Amino acid sequence: MKNKHRKIKFLNLFLGLQKDLIVGGQAVMEGVMMRTPTAYAIACRKADGTIVSTAEVLPKWSDTHKWLNLPVLRGGATLIQSMALGIKALNFSAEVAHGDAEAQEEQAKVNNFETVPILVDGTMDENFTKARVKITMPEKAVKKNSSQAAGAVGSIAFALFFNVLLFVAAPLLLTNVLFIALGWAQSPALAADAAWWQTALGYVWEIKPSSWIAFNLIDGVIRMIFFVTMIFSMSYLKDIRRIFEYHGAEHKTVFTWEKELSLTPENARLQKRQHPRCGTSFLMVVMLVAIVLFSVINFDVLWLNLLVRIALMPVVAGLSYEIIRYAAKKESSAIFKLMTLPGIWLQNITTQEPDQAQLEVAIKALKESLKLEPIETGKVAANHRELEVVV
Repeated sequence: MKNKHRKIKFLNLFLGLQKDLIVGGQAVMEGVMMRTPTAYAIACRKADGTIVSTAEVLPKWSDTHKWLNLPVLRGGATLIQSMALGIKALNFSAEVAHGDAEAQEEQAKVNNFETVPILVDGTMDENFTKARVKITMPEKAVKKNSSQAAGAVGSIAFALFFNVLLFVAAPLLLTNVLFIALGWAQSPALAADAAWWQTALGYVWEIKPSSWIAFNLIDGVIRMIFFVTMIFSMSYLKDIRRIFEYHGAEHKTVFTWEKELSLTPENARLQKRQHPRCGTSFLMVVMLVAIVLFSVINFDVLWLNLLVRIALMPVVAGLSYEIIRYAAKKESSAIFKLMTLPGIWLQNITTQEPDQAQLEVAIKALKESLKLEPIETGKVAANHRELEVVV
């Protein structure tokens, strides 16, 4: 064969998979993580303009645990796996950014070293200098696997604790105090000489509103206010805004895939930034589902309400997952689309318009993840593409 390269017609790995294959992703530092049903890939742009990526096949929990395929339960499993994968993606992007910082620091040292002449002893002639020698110490081998795993577990644990504190405990306490202050709940029985801590405990220990529906509605509104305020405040940070731009690039790329268009920046640029399956929409649906569910299950004692709300978080997440999944379908009813509408509105903040370079990174991540996705005969789209294959 004269030429070591030959062009063959091959089922397009990027556009040839089944139309209903669900892809999603997450924005990271100067990059995007894209996930397909059985694989994921992370692509980040370095300071020199090059794109680095990593990809891996995901463990198929549903193959070994069939019960994880059941509705609601699959949502909780997907959420846990997504959190672990998100931490891994953020760690990868942080390592790329750290490598860039180290390279720039090293280059600065080299530049500074080259500008300072080192004269030979006994002469003032600047042309008669000592030879410069750069000494590089060998790096010690570091075992990263165990430390990275421990760091991921620690990050997930801290994230869970922070979210429970901010979005479960704080709104519950604040709502109870507000209802008592407004006379909408039974006031605590306190002694005339009760200490301050006894008064504070009385206001938060028992929850006896006149209407649990109103109580959980206000609780949910406060939770949403906390969430929107946090997102809006973060949007003013320069680094976060960059992530929001990559978030927009991720959504545009997903839309390009779902419409079976060629994965190019030109096609992606024309797509919307707001996607119904976004994590922002998911969190807003979680809050709406929580209002309904917690109105049915409630207790008069604070710690029991708090315990039940924490215990029911997987159920709330599972129900929300099913709603988001169904709302993304064209045939879904108006009520499901209405539930995701607040999240769509909020994406005007959490996604920003990406540039050409950011779209290229998102497309690279999706293509790398699709390479690991198995092609199933009879489940491919009609699109084809010529690929150059080395033989």
